[in-house]
This record gives sequence, C-alpha cells and structure tokens, in this order.
Amino acid sequence: MEKNGQGKTSLLEAACVLMRLQSPRTSTRSDLIRFGAQACVTEGAVGGRKLRVAQSPTARRVAVNDSVCPRAGDYLMQSARVVWMDHSDMNLARGGAEHRRRYLDFAAAQLFPEYLNALKSYERALRSRNFLLKRDAAISWRQVDAYGRILAEHGAVIRRCREDLIQRVQEPVTAAHLGLSAGAEPGAVSYLPGYPGENLEAALLEVRDSEARLRTTQVGVHRDDLALTIHGRPAGAFASEGQQRTLCLALKLAQARVLEEAQGEPPLLLIDDIFGELDKTRRQALLAYLPAHGQKVITTTFTDWASETGVGGLVYEVEDGQLKERGI
Repeated sequence: MEKNGQGKTSLLEAACVLMRLQSPRTSTRSDLIRFGAQACVTEGAVGGRKLRVAQSPTARRVAVNDSVCPRAGDYLMQSARVVWMDHSDMNLARGGAEHRRRYLDFAAAQLFPEYLNALKSYERALRSRNFLLKRDAAISWRQVDAYGRILAEHGAVIRRCREDLIQRVQEPVTAAHLGLSAGAEPGAVSYLPGYPGENLEAALLEVRDSEARLRTTQVGVHRDDLALTIHGRPAGAFASEGQQRTLCLALKLAQARVLEEAQGEPPLLLIDDIFGELDKTRRQALLAYLPAHGQKVITTTFTDWASETGVGGLVYEVEDGQLKERGI
C-alpha cells in the first residue's frame, strides 16, 4: 500500500520482468532503466532458485543461481508463470486488436515452448517482407514470396497455439464472467484468424493486388483478433463500462486457470490497483476466483476493501523510498 506516484507499479513490473523477461507496459528495454543510469538489474528468488536479469538498452544477460543462461528459453523454464492484471486491461474490450494479440502472446508464450521462437521469427520475416514491398517502384515478388514462405511456416505454429489457447480459456471465461456478474451476463471469447483457410501462402497470393497498392502485408497472424461478446453482442460496442471491465477480468482469471492446469501449480498474480475500481460484490467475486494457493502481489492506495472482504496477508508501505511492513 502507498500513495500514488511512489513506485508501486514499478515493483510489480520488476517482478514481471524477472519472471517473464518482459514488461506489461513496454517492449523497449531503455524504458526499464532509471533516468541517468546505463543499465538495470533485477534479482529475486522463486522455488529456491535465485534469478537475475541485467539489461542495457541493447543487451540482456540472465542467470539462474549465478550461472548465466545462454538462451532466454532456458531461463524461463526455471522461472514462474505470471498473470498481470491492471486498469489497462479495459483495452482488451475497448482498444484495438494489438491489445488482444498481446494477451494471446503473453499467455501462449507461457504455455507452448515453441511459441516465442515462432513469434520472433515471424516478426523478423514480416519486417523484411514489408520493407521489400515498400523499397522499389517495381516490387520483386520473388523475394517477397520467399519471406511469405517463412511467414507461412512460423505463422502456422502461432495460429495453432493461439487456437489451442482460446479453446482452453473459453469455458473458464464464461464461468468466471457468470460468477463476477452473479449469473446475469453470459460472456464469451472466440478466435478470429488473420487470414482465411489454413494456407497463409495461398492467402497472400489472393491479396497480391491489394499489397501492390498498399505496400504492406495484408494477411497473416499479425492481423489476428479476438471476438469478445456479452449476450452474443460485441462487448466493445454494446456493453457498459462495468460489463466490459467484468469481461476483461474474466479473461485474466481464465488465463490463470489455464496456466495452473498446464503447470500443475498456480501462477504468480500481479494485480495493480484494481480493487478500488470495483464494487464490494465484484471484489468478493473476484477474490473467490483467484487461485486459492497461488501467490498474489496486490498494489493499492487504500486497504478498506481488504478489511471488508476479510483478506489477510502481509502489507507493505512505500514512503520516501523506504519499504515498511505492517498488518491490515
């Protein structure tokens, strides 16, 4: 617990970077470094293992028990699964498709060992293909098609993993949404692939004229999206703010359930200042759906909600750069 602007989100962000090597708010490494500093270091312990992440704007080094890991995947196998929840989750319902793809990527990278490599390879090929589409007045389709084959190879892996993920979360999303809304609002999620059929190479050929005109890759998993609905209607267009918030919470709760089922233990939940935005009924319902035995790190500017819902645990205050422990 602490006042606004004291760094509570930064503490949770550090935990997320330590566990998953990525920030929930930025993909730019320099944004993680204190102003005036050249690099940053994050250390912590999970399951008896010491984890360490050191990074500059251009490089990163990770270690487990003081032994440097040559690959990020080796490090991530030793860390913990994470679910991040904060007020920006509303973008899942209100925002553009990039927010929903970020939800897919964050969860799928923790479920499927092959996902992260496929995603990075796809993104590199996509940048190269778009560069070739823009570079010359007369497009070299032979070169462009070579990158299209790479997109198809890695895109198939990404699509398969995303489809699997959404199949796993559909039932927990519906259950959690019904629980949070006291059974009044059936919510659902479904996967919207970014290209028709199963063959991305064929789909790219179908849009060649459009790509020649617009000079950018028109189909692929980089255009995937999710359909979020309440009562069968698009949540972003027809749901109230409260309904949207409930559905977004249900998506994150479902993510936690799926990670727990896959791993055999609940993920670390990093919950940034959301309880003050919920009424008492929804706070109690949310707490009931959180994994019972998992560790939860919650930031807040006040603890009245914890007292009224009977939540206990360690409470820390941050003031003038000092961390102080106290009880609720």
